[in-house]
Amino acid sequence: MRELFDDGEVREVLRETFYRAETPSRTVAKTTPEAEPSSGKRKRVQKPKPDHYEIICISMYKEDLARLDEKVAALKARGHRRMTRSALIRWALDQIENLETVPRGI
Repeated sequence: MRELFDDGEVREVLRETFYRAETPSRTVAKTTPEAEPSSGKRKRVQKPKPDHYEIICISMYKEDLARLDEKVAALKARGHRRMTRSALIRWALDQIENLETVPRGI
């Protein structure tokens, strides 16, 4: 068996096939007409974004977030299974009917 691998031709084939520095590029079939030549990764088909809500980022003090989380946990314990921070904030927003009653400086 050792004589088989000592042959220069076998070593050359192994070197060129398995131990080559660069990997051969794979060809990937186009899945959509808009697909560009790929680097071997598949592109995700983009779904249309929902237009009934937006993801936003707001900053809140850690103490306020802790209070919000406590209230969410308490409501979940009372049976509001789907209560989230967002749901509680939306509910609080709906409670403000008269903007004149909101104190200045908050």
